[in-house]
Amino acid sequence: MARSVPACRASSRNALNISIRASVPKLPPYPRLSDSPSHQMATPYFQLRLDSVPSTQDRALEELDAVPVVVMSAEQTAGRGRSGSEWITADRALAVSLALTWDHDDFRPLSLMAGVAAVRATGETLLKWPNDLLVGETKVGGILVERHDTAAVVGLGLNLWWPQAPEGMGALYGEDPGPERHAEIGGLWAAELMRLIEEEGWPLEEYRRLCDTLGREVAWEPDGSGRAVDVADDGALLVEVEGEIRPIYSGEVRHLRG
Repeated sequence: MARSVPACRASSRNALNISIRASVPKLPPYPRLSDSPSHQMATPYFQLRLDSVPSTQDRALEELDAVPVVVMSAEQTAGRGRSGSEWITADRALAVSLALTWDHDDFRPLSLMAGVAAVRATGETLLKWPNDLLVGETKVGGILVERHDTAAVVGLGLNLWWPQAPEGMGALYGEDPGPERHAEIGGLWAAELMRLIEEEGWPLEEYRRLCDTLGREVAWEPDGSGRAVDVADDGALLVEVEGEIRPIYSGEVRHLRG
């Protein structure tokens, strides 16, 4: 069953954690699209809400025409993660994708902006570089960006409630937030992302404040390791390795405990 509606976009490790978390503005527990300033913005997009869909990424691309398209669903039956990883749906989940024309050669800022928009929409998360969503040490969501000629499709997958989550995975809420919560967060995310794309641009300083990777010892494939010290203007993760600063642009980065 589908509903289509018009929308508008409207020092020490502990010290670092305290500084980051203190600077993150908290939204109310259940923000709604109508409460967001970005909802009042003029740039229109088409929004399609579904109960179930094979893939929000594929459906958004199919629907893309003259204006951006947002497709959101509580369930995906053939979803995919980064690098084709298996998609597992939580008991209460959100899958939302934004398809739009993208004329820039570099897609990296779009991916990072999507992460910032997700934190704004949830009000309860931080980012693991580049754009995984964390609650504490647990991943509760992530971003997928796919390029198709002059179009881009940006997807957010978010676990809202998952009482029996697999090891290493978690959810945003400890109690079931109800069946409408996915649409509320999905609408907020799309509005915030459109606002970043159309008006604000790449919010580097905000991203730095939200990035829980900074200050941590990290490792990446195939055999790199070092201390994450900053995020560059182009979005690269800057890592100190044996006294030298090295930019990391892609690959799975892991937080090392200790």
